[in-house]
Amino acid sequence: MKLPRVIPLLLIEDNKLVKTKNFSNPKYVGDPLNIIRIFNEKEVDEIAILDISKNRKEPNFNLLKNMAEECFVPLAYGGHIKTLNTASKIFKLGFEKVILNSEFLENPNIIKSISDKFGSQSVIVSIDLKKNWRKKIKVFSYKKNKILSSLLINDLFEQAINLGAGEILLQLVHLEGTGIGNEKIPLDKFIPKCSLPLIISGGCSSMEHIAEYLSFGADAVACGNMFCFYGPHKAVLIRYPNKSDLEKLR
Repeated sequence: MKLPRVIPLLLIEDNKLVKTKNFSNPKYVGDPLNIIRIFNEKEVDEIAILDISKNRKEPNFNLLKNMAEECFVPLAYGGHIKTLNTASKIFKLGFEKVILNSEFLENPNIIKSISDKFGSQSVIVSIDLKKNWRKKIKVFSYKKNKILSSLLINDLFEQAINLGAGEILLQLVHLEGTGIGNEKIPLDKFIPKCSLPLIISGGCSSMEHIAEYLSFGADAVACGNMFCFYGPHKAVLIRYPNKSDLEKLR
């Protein structure tokens, strides 16, 4: 039996590794290539990278090339992917998957184009969720920085499936970077309704938090702060669960 998928999720801004809280106030963590080298040593099974730079029009292909050459495990990348040609370049550099968020909402046909050419296993659709003022979970647009009340989560699941996506990444914006766990969010209410593998990200600071997301039915858990910071003063320390800890998640 395979070990549960626990994925380091790295945020890049202006070619630097950063961490955020609630998708805001990025703080410098280190050089992304050095971080990847450390995760190689930790024997992670896969890594996801999101570029959150606001002023870029396309990915930094030189940085991505260096990342792919440095990394020994499968890589997924998201950020500034607006065309099939851009996705093709990323795959040629050595990445196995692309992650699409804003383009899924604004130009969903790109999902189908990439899936048709490279296969559904190469496409992860990212959906951001956030609590509204009524404490209800709603779809959130990072690009527009607002809740999209007219969109229903289950409808987006169905759309992603029909377009040919292979996985869905659910990012919990109001929990991201907090380390407080799932805060009793009823994820178990809609996770079972999605037939695609689901990756959950947001709020984890312990193996117990990861186990809880997996118990809801998530196929994988992606973590950022948990693997980059340590202790009450948030000292930078790159770490990853050992095999025995991952075994316990089963």
